[in-house]
Amino acid sequence: MIFEYLSVYLIVINAFSMLLMLADKQRAKKNLWRIPEATLLGFAVFGGSLGCLLGMQLFRHKTKKPKFSVGVPVILALQLMLVIGIYILL
Repeated sequence: MIFEYLSVYLIVINAFSMLLMLADKQRAKKNLWRIPEATLLGFAVFGGSLGCLLGMQLFRHKTKKPKFSVGVPVILALQLMLVIGIYILL
């Protein structure tokens, strides 16, 4: 049961993270108010790292900023290690 909720959570947060990257890219093109980097990275930290990374690549957004080009893959790697560690313990 918990794995079903976790799966839904991860799908939603990753889709939302990718949409946030798209929205920020569109806002950047139009010189509008931008989504704070802390918000984008926060969604990555709380499970949306894959969506954030996909959004970066698909929309060519934030790919030159080390905070994102290095930070998001590191966050994803740490999350994967956590999941593998939990799986091994269970």
